[in-house]
Order: sequence, then structure tokens, then C-alpha cells
Amino acid sequence: MKTIKVALAGAGAFGIKHLDGIKNIDGVEVVSLISRDLGKTREVADKYGIGHVTTDLADSLALPEVDAVILCTPTQMHASQSIQCLKAGKHVQVEIPLADSWKDAEEVVALQKQTGLVAMCGHTRRFNPSHQWVNQKIKAGEFNIQQMDVQTYFFRRTNMNALGQPRSWTDHLLWHHAAHTVDLFAYQCGSPIVKANAVQGPIHPSLGIAMDMSIQLKAANGAICTLSLSFNNDGPLGTFFRYIGDTGTYIARYDDLFSGKEEKIDVSNVAVSMNGIELQDREFFAAIREGREPNSSVAQVLPCYKVLHDLELQLA
Repeated sequence: MKTIKVALAGAGAFGIKHLDGIKNIDGVEVVSLISRDLGKTREVADKYGIGHVTTDLADSLALPEVDAVILCTPTQMHASQSIQCLKAGKHVQVEIPLADSWKDAEEVVALQKQTGLVAMCGHTRRFNPSHQWVNQKIKAGEFNIQQMDVQTYFFRRTNMNALGQPRSWTDHLLWHHAAHTVDLFAYQCGSPIVKANAVQGPIHPSLGIAMDMSIQLKAANGAICTLSLSFNNDGPLGTFFRYIGDTGTYIARYDDLFSGKEEKIDVSNVAVSMNGIELQDREFFAAIREGREPNSSVAQVLPCYKVLHDLELQLA
């Protein structure tokens, strides 16, 4: 088995989650690490035994041995860097969101079709064992979603990342955090979103974004979704999904799953790992090896970004 050689861009909180996941995957080696701060990047590279370090993605793309790139960079760079990777002939996995505009999302998908390379987006909820368990129940005809009730809550009154360190860029409730749920809802229902509404709270004076948002979705099959998002929530942080269906209620918190009565459901036999990020990476590398479209390919997730675009126009 030929080793797939990977460049990883973004040595922050999320980049490290990918490095930890890749350690468990045979036949894959991270050979180049790209991040803004050379000193910090070297530290991470040394810890994970990565030989090549740079602050410029182009340096890594110029390495002939690099087969694929994983982008864990700021949202605003996702589309342009994905295009840069595809133009350099490299397979690419970009963290969610694919883009922060509809035009850019369309451009990435058009280029992927032209090149035939594997391009996927990190819509991790498709891969978390909790959501996979629900998906398997739906596919077996044992569960149908009537409503999804989702809360996405963070405390971001100052610009911090998942490790509590200052961020050099601004996160976005609509284009990043809502993307997870908009895509997952349509994916789990197996039905496109036909109606979407949004309202948002005041714009933060220094961050320039809405800190609170409420979104309603309806799928063609009649299922509905209510999504509440906040950067003002001083309490448990993260995204919590309540699946209300015809044969039960399930609550998913990242990789873990509970019944509506908070009884823990064993999802350990759903996949080869209990780590959604690792499972996402496994799919990326398997698709490269097998020369096929991955689950969560840029083409598959594109409809989600059309919904976000329509919601943005509504909010404006």
C-alpha cells in the first residue's frame, strides 16, 4: 500500500484534532505543516514528527511528494485555498465551511468537477458515531425524523478559539455553525430543504457579527428543524441535537448519543473509531485510494450553502 503524503494547513485547535486522528490511520503520513506563526508551527511539527514547516501554503503545494492537503485555516480562506490545492493537482479536504459565499462555493465545486480530484468538506456530523447510528436506523426504515431541535451554543464575546487562545479571524454563526445543522438535517432526512427562515439579534459593535440567531427549516418530506445559535451562552458549550421521530427521541452530543430520557446509547460498534474527525479523515483517504467520490464531497454539501446564501439575503 502506497503511503498517502499529506500537507496540513492550520496548526490550531482543529489542526491538532486532525493530527491526532491521522496517527490512527495506516498508510498516511503528514509530511508538511503550514501555519502563520513559524515558531509555534515548528513546536507542533516536532511533536508529531513532521519534517517540513512553512508559513506559505504554496511552499507545501510545490512539494512533489504531497498527494493531499487538509485545510484547517480561517473560514475566509477556505474557498481560495481549496481552489489553490486543486489547481496544484492535490486532493483536498477543507474544514467546514466550504466557503462564506455562494459564488465561492460554486467555484470550488466547478473546479473539482473539472479536475476529477477528491475534494471533500469537513461536515463532521455526517461522521460522528451518534449521527451515524441514527442514520442507520433511518436507512433500515426503523426511524423517521419528524423534528430536529438543535442548539449551537458558545461563549464568544471576545474572539477566542476552542483552546481559549485569541483568534486572528472572526467566526460566523450562519456560514460556519449553521452549516453543520443545515447539511445534517437534509442528509438525515434524505430530502432537500424547501423552506428556510432566519432572524438574528443585534450586530456586535467590535466583532461585526450577530451573536444570536434563530433558523427554521422544512424538508421536502415534511420534516422540520428548529436551530438556535448563540455566542452569548454562558453554560455548556457545543451543539446538541434532539431527533424527535415516529419511534423514539434521541439526543446527540458530538460522538455520544442518548435517549430522550437521557439514557446513554452504545454507539461503539457503529464504526472503527469513536472519533468523528478521525472517521472523516478515514473517508477522505479511502476515497483517494479507491478513486471515488467521498461522503461529504464538495458537490454533496453544495445545496447547504445555497440555503445559507438565501438566509443571508433574508437577514440583509
